[in-house]
Amino acid sequence: MDRIPEIRRYAEHGALVLREGLSICFYMRRSHQQVAQDVRQALETYLRAVGPRALEWYVDPEGDWQELDGQGWQVIQNKLSESGGGIVELYERPDAVSRYLFEYRGRSFDSNDLDSVCGVAFWLPTEYLDEHGPGRVRELALELGSALPFNSGHAGLAFNFLYLPPDFQSLALRYPGLDAFGLGSISADLGTRVRGAHWLTFLGQPVLGELGGAAGLRSRLSSPDITVQEMDADRAVVTLGAWPEAGDTEQGQHLPLHRELARVLEPWRHHERYRWHEFSAEDMRRWERRFLD
Repeated sequence: MDRIPEIRRYAEHGALVLREGLSICFYMRRSHQQVAQDVRQALETYLRAVGPRALEWYVDPEGDWQELDGQGWQVIQNKLSESGGGIVELYERPDAVSRYLFEYRGRSFDSNDLDSVCGVAFWLPTEYLDEHGPGRVRELALELGSALPFNSGHAGLAFNFLYLPPDFQSLALRYPGLDAFGLGSISADLGTRVRGAHWLTFLGQPVLGELGGAAGLRSRLSSPDITVQEMDADRAVVTLGAWPEAGDTEQGQHLPLHRELARVLEPWRHHERYRWHEFSAEDMRRWERRFLD
Protein backbone atom coordinates (compact mmCIF):
# COMPACT_ATOMS: atom_id res chain seq x y z
CA MET A 1 0.00 0.00 0.00
CA ASP A 2 1.32 3.43 -0.87
CA ARG A 3 0.61 4.78 2.62
CA ILE A 4 3.21 2.36 4.05
CA PRO A 5 6.59 2.41 2.30
CA GLU A 6 8.69 -0.74 2.19
CA ILE A 7 11.97 0.12 3.89
CA ARG A 8 14.83 -2.38 4.03
CA ARG A 9 18.45 -1.83 5.02
CA TYR A 10 21.09 -4.57 5.02
CA ALA A 11 24.48 -5.11 6.60
CA GLU A 12 27.51 -5.71 4.40
CA HIS A 13 27.20 -9.46 4.92
CA GLY A 14 23.56 -9.37 3.79
CA ALA A 15 21.59 -9.51 7.05
CA LEU A 16 18.51 -7.33 7.29
CA VAL A 17 19.19 -4.72 10.01
CA LEU A 18 16.28 -2.27 9.60
CA ARG A 19 12.76 -2.48 8.24
CA GLU A 20 9.35 -0.90 8.74
CA GLY A 21 7.12 -2.60 11.30
CA LEU A 22 4.29 -2.11 13.76
CA SER A 23 4.90 -1.59 17.47
CA ILE A 24 2.37 -1.77 20.30
CA CYS A 25 3.79 -0.31 23.52
CA PHE A 26 2.55 0.36 27.04
CA TYR A 27 4.15 2.12 29.98
CA MET A 28 3.17 1.49 33.60
CA ARG A 29 4.22 3.62 36.54
CA ARG A 30 4.13 0.59 38.81
CA SER A 31 6.69 -1.89 40.06
CA HIS A 32 7.37 -5.20 38.33
CA GLN A 33 5.77 -7.05 41.25
CA GLN A 34 2.51 -5.18 40.60
CA VAL A 35 2.37 -5.80 36.83
CA ALA A 36 4.04 -9.21 36.38
CA GLN A 37 0.81 -11.20 36.16
CA ASP A 38 -0.70 -8.68 33.73
CA VAL A 39 2.39 -8.80 31.50
CA ARG A 40 2.27 -12.61 31.41
CA GLN A 41 -1.40 -12.45 30.41
CA ALA A 42 -0.64 -9.91 27.66
CA LEU A 43 2.20 -12.06 26.30
CA GLU A 44 -0.20 -15.02 26.11
CA THR A 45 -2.68 -12.83 24.20
CA TYR A 46 0.04 -11.78 21.75
CA LEU A 47 1.16 -15.38 21.17
CA ARG A 48 -2.42 -16.47 20.47
CA ALA A 49 -2.59 -13.76 17.80
CA VAL A 50 0.75 -14.42 16.08
CA GLY A 51 1.18 -18.14 16.71
CA PRO A 52 3.31 -20.02 19.24
CA ARG A 53 6.26 -20.37 16.82
CA ALA A 54 6.57 -16.64 16.07
CA LEU A 55 9.07 -16.28 18.93
CA GLU A 56 11.83 -18.91 19.02
CA TRP A 57 14.84 -17.24 20.64
CA TYR A 58 15.73 -15.22 23.74
CA VAL A 59 18.77 -13.47 25.11
CA ASP A 60 20.07 -14.87 28.39
CA PRO A 61 21.58 -12.76 31.23
CA GLU A 62 25.06 -13.18 29.72
CA GLY A 63 23.87 -11.72 26.43
CA ASP A 64 23.96 -15.03 24.54
CA TRP A 65 21.24 -16.34 22.22
CA GLN A 66 19.26 -19.32 23.47
CA GLU A 67 16.45 -21.31 21.87
CA LEU A 68 12.96 -20.90 23.31
CA ASP A 69 12.43 -24.59 23.98
CA GLY A 70 10.61 -25.92 27.03
CA GLN A 71 13.52 -25.05 29.28
CA GLY A 72 13.80 -21.60 27.72
CA TRP A 73 10.14 -20.86 28.31
CA GLN A 74 10.58 -21.85 31.95
CA VAL A 75 13.40 -19.30 32.23
CA ILE A 76 11.11 -16.63 30.75
CA GLN A 77 8.19 -17.56 33.02
CA ASN A 78 10.50 -17.26 36.02
CA LYS A 79 11.63 -13.80 34.89
CA LEU A 80 8.00 -12.76 34.42
CA SER A 81 7.00 -14.04 37.86
CA GLU A 82 6.37 -11.61 40.69
CA SER A 83 9.80 -12.39 42.15
CA GLY A 84 11.55 -11.99 38.79
CA GLY A 85 11.87 -8.78 36.77
CA GLY A 86 14.51 -7.08 34.72
CA ILE A 87 14.88 -7.46 30.97
CA VAL A 88 13.03 -9.96 28.78
CA GLU A 89 13.64 -10.03 25.01
CA LEU A 90 12.03 -12.68 22.79
CA TYR A 91 12.79 -12.85 19.08
CA GLU A 92 11.73 -14.60 15.92
CA ARG A 93 15.35 -15.08 14.79
CA PRO A 94 18.89 -14.30 16.00
CA ASP A 95 20.60 -13.42 12.70
CA ALA A 96 18.58 -10.41 11.42
CA VAL A 97 15.73 -8.09 12.38
CA SER A 98 12.84 -10.13 13.77
CA ARG A 99 9.40 -9.51 12.34
CA TYR A 100 7.89 -10.63 15.63
CA LEU A 101 9.42 -9.43 18.88
CA PHE A 102 8.49 -9.05 22.54
CA GLU A 103 10.37 -6.72 24.87
CA TYR A 104 9.83 -6.02 28.55
CA ARG A 105 11.61 -3.79 31.04
CA GLY A 106 10.58 -4.53 34.60
CA ARG A 107 11.56 -2.21 37.41
CA SER A 108 11.25 -1.97 41.16
CA PHE A 109 10.88 1.52 42.58
CA ASP A 110 11.93 3.36 45.68
CA SER A 111 10.74 6.71 46.99
CA ASN A 112 13.43 8.58 45.04
CA ASP A 113 12.53 7.06 41.69
CA LEU A 114 10.15 9.53 40.06
CA ASP A 115 10.40 8.82 36.35
CA SER A 116 11.12 5.17 35.55
CA VAL A 117 8.32 2.87 34.42
CA CYS A 118 7.77 -0.75 33.49
CA GLY A 119 7.58 -0.86 29.70
CA VAL A 120 6.43 -3.56 27.29
CA ALA A 121 6.50 -3.69 23.49
CA PHE A 122 4.91 -6.13 21.05
CA TRP A 123 6.04 -6.06 17.41
CA LEU A 124 4.30 -7.12 14.21
CA PRO A 125 5.45 -6.96 10.59
CA THR A 126 3.53 -4.79 8.14
CA GLU A 127 2.68 -8.03 6.34
CA TYR A 128 0.44 -8.84 9.31
CA LEU A 129 -1.42 -5.59 8.68
CA ASP A 130 -1.79 -6.40 4.99
CA GLU A 131 -3.08 -9.89 5.74
CA HIS A 132 -5.41 -9.18 8.65
CA GLY A 133 -6.32 -5.52 8.12
CA PRO A 134 -6.09 -2.51 10.44
CA GLY A 135 -9.22 -3.50 12.35
CA ARG A 136 -7.57 -6.68 13.61
CA VAL A 137 -4.37 -4.83 14.59
CA ARG A 138 -6.39 -2.25 16.51
CA GLU A 139 -8.42 -5.02 18.16
CA LEU A 140 -5.21 -6.75 19.26
CA ALA A 141 -3.75 -3.51 20.63
CA LEU A 142 -6.93 -2.88 22.63
CA GLU A 143 -6.92 -6.45 23.95
CA LEU A 144 -3.30 -6.09 25.05
CA GLY A 145 -3.95 -2.70 26.63
CA SER A 146 -7.02 -3.93 28.48
CA ALA A 147 -4.83 -6.46 30.29
CA LEU A 148 -2.28 -3.87 31.42
CA PRO A 149 -2.57 -1.07 34.03
CA PHE A 150 -0.98 1.50 31.72
CA ASN A 151 -0.48 5.20 32.26
CA SER A 152 0.20 5.69 28.56
CA GLY A 153 0.83 3.71 25.42
CA HIS A 154 0.86 3.83 21.64
CA ALA A 155 0.62 1.66 18.56
CA GLY A 156 1.50 2.29 14.94
CA LEU A 157 4.25 2.21 12.38
CA ALA A 158 7.82 2.20 13.64
CA PHE A 159 11.37 1.51 12.53
CA ASN A 160 12.34 -1.99 13.61
CA PHE A 161 16.13 -2.23 13.73
CA LEU A 162 19.19 -3.99 15.08
CA TYR A 163 21.20 -0.82 14.63
CA LEU A 164 20.74 2.46 12.78
CA PRO A 165 22.11 2.66 9.24
CA PRO A 166 23.95 5.76 7.93
CA ASP A 167 20.83 7.16 6.22
CA PHE A 168 18.58 6.80 9.26
CA GLN A 169 18.37 10.54 9.84
CA SER A 170 16.93 11.17 6.39
CA LEU A 171 14.50 8.24 6.75
CA ALA A 172 13.24 9.41 10.15
CA LEU A 173 12.68 12.98 8.98
CA ARG A 174 11.08 11.92 5.70
CA TYR A 175 8.53 9.51 7.21
CA PRO A 176 7.10 11.25 10.30
CA GLY A 177 4.54 8.51 10.96
CA LEU A 178 7.26 5.94 11.67
CA ASP A 179 8.21 6.01 15.32
CA ALA A 180 11.75 5.29 16.55
CA PHE A 181 12.52 4.37 20.12
CA GLY A 182 14.54 2.27 22.52
CA LEU A 183 12.37 0.71 25.22
CA GLY A 184 15.19 0.70 27.75
CA SER A 185 15.95 4.40 27.53
CA ILE A 186 12.29 5.44 27.43
CA SER A 187 11.29 3.30 30.39
CA ALA A 188 14.12 4.87 32.41
CA ASP A 189 12.61 8.36 32.43
CA LEU A 190 9.15 8.57 30.81
CA GLY A 191 7.25 8.79 34.08
CA THR A 192 3.58 9.60 33.53
CA ARG A 193 4.20 11.76 30.46
CA VAL A 194 3.25 10.69 26.92
CA ARG A 195 5.29 10.14 23.75
CA GLY A 196 3.10 12.30 21.51
CA ALA A 197 0.74 11.36 18.69
CA HIS A 198 0.53 7.91 17.11
CA TRP A 199 -2.03 6.01 15.04
CA LEU A 200 -3.33 4.65 18.37
CA THR A 201 -2.54 6.73 21.44
CA PHE A 202 -3.48 5.20 24.79
CA LEU A 203 -4.04 7.64 27.64
CA GLY A 204 -4.43 6.81 31.30
CA GLN A 205 -3.89 8.75 34.49
CA PRO A 206 -2.94 11.43 35.25
CA VAL A 207 -2.92 12.85 31.70
CA LEU A 208 -6.43 11.77 30.73
CA GLY A 209 -7.82 13.26 33.93
CA GLU A 210 -6.02 16.55 33.33
CA LEU A 211 -7.56 16.64 29.85
CA GLY A 212 -11.03 16.32 31.38
CA GLY A 213 -11.47 12.63 30.68
CA ALA A 214 -12.47 11.13 27.35
CA ALA A 215 -15.22 13.73 26.90
CA GLY A 216 -12.85 16.61 27.58
CA LEU A 217 -10.28 15.22 25.16
CA ARG A 218 -12.92 14.68 22.47
CA SER A 219 -14.04 18.29 22.79
CA ARG A 220 -10.52 19.49 21.93
CA LEU A 221 -10.35 17.50 18.67
CA SER A 222 -12.27 18.68 15.61
CA SER A 223 -11.49 16.19 12.84
CA PRO A 224 -14.22 13.60 12.20
CA ASP A 225 -11.46 11.09 11.36
CA ILE A 226 -10.20 11.12 14.95
CA THR A 227 -12.06 8.90 17.38
CA VAL A 228 -11.81 8.82 21.18
CA GLN A 229 -12.95 5.59 22.80
CA GLU A 230 -13.28 5.07 26.54
CA MET A 231 -11.73 1.82 27.72
CA ASP A 232 -12.91 2.38 31.30
CA ALA A 233 -13.38 5.38 33.57
CA ASP A 234 -9.64 6.07 33.78
CA ARG A 235 -8.37 5.12 30.32
CA ALA A 236 -9.07 5.86 26.66
CA VAL A 237 -7.62 5.28 23.21
CA VAL A 238 -7.42 7.87 20.42
CA THR A 239 -7.44 6.53 16.85
CA LEU A 240 -6.16 8.61 13.93
CA GLY A 241 -7.94 7.36 10.83
CA ALA A 242 -8.67 3.84 9.68
CA TRP A 243 -5.08 2.91 8.73
CA PRO A 244 -1.67 3.72 10.20
CA GLU A 245 0.15 6.06 7.82
CA ALA A 246 3.83 6.84 7.39
CA GLY A 247 3.47 10.25 5.76
CA ASP A 248 6.15 11.53 3.39
CA THR A 249 7.50 15.04 3.74
CA GLU A 250 9.01 14.86 0.25
CA GLN A 251 5.48 14.34 -1.11
CA GLY A 252 3.85 16.94 1.13
CA GLN A 253 2.18 14.30 3.33
CA HIS A 254 2.48 15.82 6.80
CA LEU A 255 -0.20 13.78 8.61
CA PRO A 256 -2.70 16.44 9.74
CA LEU A 257 -4.47 14.10 12.17
CA HIS A 258 -1.21 13.47 14.01
CA ARG A 259 -0.56 17.19 14.08
CA GLU A 260 -3.96 17.93 15.58
CA LEU A 261 -3.53 15.41 18.40
CA ALA A 262 0.10 16.41 18.99
CA ARG A 263 -0.93 20.01 19.67
CA VAL A 264 -3.42 18.85 22.30
CA LEU A 265 -0.88 16.57 24.02
CA GLU A 266 2.05 19.00 23.86
CA PRO A 267 1.92 20.07 27.56
CA TRP A 268 2.41 16.44 28.64
CA ARG A 269 4.92 15.36 25.99
CA HIS A 270 8.05 13.50 26.99
CA HIS A 271 11.40 14.84 25.79
CA GLU A 272 13.97 12.20 24.89
CA ARG A 273 17.08 12.29 27.06
CA TYR A 274 19.21 10.49 24.48
CA ARG A 275 19.88 11.48 20.88
CA TRP A 276 19.67 9.08 17.96
CA HIS A 277 22.80 8.07 16.10
CA GLU A 278 24.33 11.03 14.25
CA PHE A 279 21.48 13.32 15.31
CA SER A 280 22.56 16.72 16.57
CA ALA A 281 20.57 18.31 19.39
CA GLU A 282 18.77 20.39 16.76
CA ASP A 283 18.02 17.30 14.63
CA MET A 284 16.58 15.56 17.66
CA ARG A 285 14.44 18.55 18.50
CA ARG A 286 13.22 18.72 14.90
CA TRP A 287 12.28 15.03 14.94
CA GLU A 288 10.52 15.26 18.30
CA ARG A 289 8.54 18.29 17.10
CA ARG A 290 7.81 16.91 13.62
CA PHE A 291 4.04 17.22 14.23
CA LEU A 292 4.26 20.64 15.92
CA ASP A 293 6.46 22.93 13.81
